[in-house]
Amino acid sequence: MLPFMASNALQVLYSTIDMIIVGEYVGTPGLSAVSQSSQIVNFATMVCLGLSNAGQVLVSQAFGAGKKREMNDIIGTLFGIMTVFSVILSVIIIAANRWIMDVMKMPDESYFMAIDYLIICAGGLFFTAGYNMVSAVLRGMGDSKRPFLFIGIASAINLVLDLLFTGFLGWGVAGAAWATIIGQAAAFIFSIFYLYKRREAFGFDFSKESFKMKKKYVSMIVSLGTPMAIQMGCINLSMLYVNALINEIGVVESATFGAGVKIDDIINKISQGIQYAAMPIISQNIAAGEQKRAKQTVYWAWLYSGILTAFFMVLYLFFGKELFMLFSDDPLVHEQCTVFISAILWMFPAFAIVRGSGGFVQGIGNAKLSMVLALLDGVVLRIGLSWLFGIKLGMGFYGFVLGYGLAPYGFAIPSMIYFFSPIWQKGKTLADKI
Repeated sequence: MLPFMASNALQVLYSTIDMIIVGEYVGTPGLSAVSQSSQIVNFATMVCLGLSNAGQVLVSQAFGAGKKREMNDIIGTLFGIMTVFSVILSVIIIAANRWIMDVMKMPDESYFMAIDYLIICAGGLFFTAGYNMVSAVLRGMGDSKRPFLFIGIASAINLVLDLLFTGFLGWGVAGAAWATIIGQAAAFIFSIFYLYKRREAFGFDFSKESFKMKKKYVSMIVSLGTPMAIQMGCINLSMLYVNALINEIGVVESATFGAGVKIDDIINKISQGIQYAAMPIISQNIAAGEQKRAKQTVYWAWLYSGILTAFFMVLYLFFGKELFMLFSDDPLVHEQCTVFISAILWMFPAFAIVRGSGGFVQGIGNAKLSMVLALLDGVVLRIGLSWLFGIKLGMGFYGFVLGYGLAPYGFAIPSMIYFFSPIWQKGKTLADKI
């Protein structure tokens, strides 16, 4: 769990470092540009991550069932699928960059800087997707330390290049984007090299034949990964909708929301390490017929996430303004951050629940339920509640953030009910179909 939490935190540091350095050297318009454009890039990354997580579940269940030969075919097929999807998404985003900025109602002061950041990061999406793909394979087999090492190297490269490109050379927002992509490329190269050196232990031989996509596993990865991709994509799309509503208020609110979401993203990703650790344990034990151990894993995930959530809530309450000051020295942003904090704190208990029962739903491979709950969270509640509180009830910025914060209960509560029900104990496991 701890390496997963650390590697997730470092991954978030990519865009966080971008925002801190851009806020220092470019100012509030640059901060708004990076925060908003990174949401688009995150959307594409989350779609690819949904497919990677499907591969992780299959690798975990094949490993738990002792099916080594099938693991080789699953990993090779995952390589091919991720390459195709990342290239397609890159082309779409680059081609539609101005339309995307118009739909998001990007403030005029940030418009062209946001386009620069979006095009550069979208062009390097292959490296981002590739690193997440290899990490998913490693996670599926229980290796949490190597992904942390790779992303640590990449984060150090990103920090140095951020200071060089954005600060010293004065490339502005574009410099932050180049630093991000070069760092992700480094993480991907290191991870591929490690997988190749340990190919016998991981069950993937890197032969030409192994890279051919097998129809059976294409179908399984796509059928399992599509709901997961929709799940993650819907949540990010709903975030873009809320961003667009807030962008109409003004650049200060846009920058405040962007910084606040980034702080929450750090907290979310750190606690998500608990879920990432639980998923392969749940998958492997379900495949091995150890249902009791799978359930115990959920209880421990709830305990750890509850403690961590309480710590972050206290941190936010007493040092929230100081956290926002890391991103911007604008007094107007500092004033708005108290509004953001008072609304977003309602979200934290939901995340604590999801780390256990949400990880269980994904670990057993119930992708359809994940998609339904994600639609409830990302579309029905996140968009619906933001509109209700922010526009219909006239609560403005506070209402938009409050609706955004309450939405995760649409995933948390139903997933907990599902875990305590006997429904999941019926039927075949994914391992039986591999």
